[in-house]
Amino acid sequence: MSQILHQFAKNATEEVRASLTEYKGHKLIDLRIYYEPEDGEDRRPTKKGITIDVALYPELKKAMMMIEKELIKQNLVEEEALEAIVNE
Repeated sequence: MSQILHQFAKNATEEVRASLTEYKGHKLIDLRIYYEPEDGEDRRPTKKGITIDVALYPELKKAMMMIEKELIKQNLVEEEALEAIVNE
């Protein structure tokens, strides 16, 4: 069973979902793009995304922190906007 922790729109027909799931007894983190099918059914997963063992979360977090630092350094995102997320 998958537990969706966060989702946000990527564009008009796709969304990104962050979830915890389990496969063959392994706890996994799944970051995946879902699309809206033309038949109007529920969104479906694409092959675009990553699934990693929860034991790799520290490395994923390190990568995200490095991305954040570089985005701030290059003025691609405002630090205050990121601080607002932390305070939610």
